[in-house]
Amino acid sequence: MASNSHNNNKEIFSSWTRMQNKQFESALALYDQDTPDRWQNIAKVVGDKSAEEVKRHYEILLEDLRHIESGRVPIPSYKSTDNNQERPLKCLNQH
Repeated sequence: MASNSHNNNKEIFSSWTRMQNKQFESALALYDQDTPDRWQNIAKVVGDKSAEEVKRHYEILLEDLRHIESGRVPIPSYKSTDNNQERPLKCLNQH
């Protein structure tokens, strides 16, 4: 039942608008891990989110990145504007 609770929390915390995500990303760049009251500061930038919600959103982001880096998430293919052929996203393939 704990995993069900985790899934419900993830759904609640994942309801972010595109604008809130942009504000979140900008605030992450501004307030690094050494910043006192980091999550409170980021929450102020985002506006409608608590420090707890901001911190959880960051943890979900890190989890997603770990899945991508481990190869558990396939690299998406995009249609080329030149000839409408699908091609992998190049920047994710290069390391």
